[in-house]
Amino acid sequence: MSATTHIALGPAPDPLLTEAVVRGGAVVSPLDEADALVWAGGVEDFPRSLPDRLTWVQLPAAGVEDWFDAHLIPEDSPITWTSAADAFSATVAEHALTLLLAGVRALPAHLAATTWSQQELFHQVGTLRGTTVAVVGAGGIGKALIPMLAALGANTIAINRSGSPVPGAIETLPTNRLNEVWSRADHFVLAAPATTATYHLVGEKELAQMKPGAWVVNVARGSLVDTDALVCALRDHAISGAGLDVTDPEPLPDGHPLWTLPNVIVTPHDSNPPAVRPPAYAEHVALNVARFVAGEPLAARIDPVVGY
Repeated sequence: MSATTHIALGPAPDPLLTEAVVRGGAVVSPLDEADALVWAGGVEDFPRSLPDRLTWVQLPAAGVEDWFDAHLIPEDSPITWTSAADAFSATVAEHALTLLLAGVRALPAHLAATTWSQQELFHQVGTLRGTTVAVVGAGGIGKALIPMLAALGANTIAINRSGSPVPGAIETLPTNRLNEVWSRADHFVLAAPATTATYHLVGEKELAQMKPGAWVVNVARGSLVDTDALVCALRDHAISGAGLDVTDPEPLPDGHPLWTLPNVIVTPHDSNPPAVRPPAYAEHVALNVARFVAGEPLAARIDPVVGY
């Protein structure tokens, strides 16, 4: 790498990202002169061939399944690819906590009430204090969420691929021990990537093992949950409820049962809202550019073999 590190921006110039590149210690250059590419567009605009001198590509999304589906990240790629997963962890964790706390405190039922006399709701109001929340896919989102849960008195069981301890969790389990968690935890937050291994991670069998008071929150991808099985469990009150920022199918069609079930909260995939996305991505880019310039490991590195 030359003494000056050259970073290309695409698909168009961006003042916020230009400032982030400069702040990270590099200069913005054309793609054919660049050592790395910071991308701010979608899959459809991405170059189908890249210069041989390019050694790093930064993608703007936390979930990168679309990039794999488009065959843009080969398993034998000589390029280091990074996602924006770490950039948006805090805001998505905040949304997950909102959904979980709203469910446990029976907010949907309270919002539906039209009179002060709501004594029948008293038995529905719970607390996170003293409960155990399983965070399935305890990467950046999980690490941001655990202190939030701890502040409310909740314990966390973290589940990740390696089983390496996650700070703040009372226990960390590898994914091959996930089957132990469904009957142990009081509530669940799904934050795992969408891969063939995580398709319908929560289905009829898993829902049947959960406690009747459990809330399932999904801020990852809709494909992690078997929607038909979830609807059945919610209708039968096998679990208390679900908070869904993502669904399968998505967008959720008009008239779908999830819109009308009283124990479901649906938000339209806005846990990472547009207003906070650009500055958060710029901060992530500045951090990774600085690491790239210094020859240090990059944040949110993608494994082309496992798909995230």
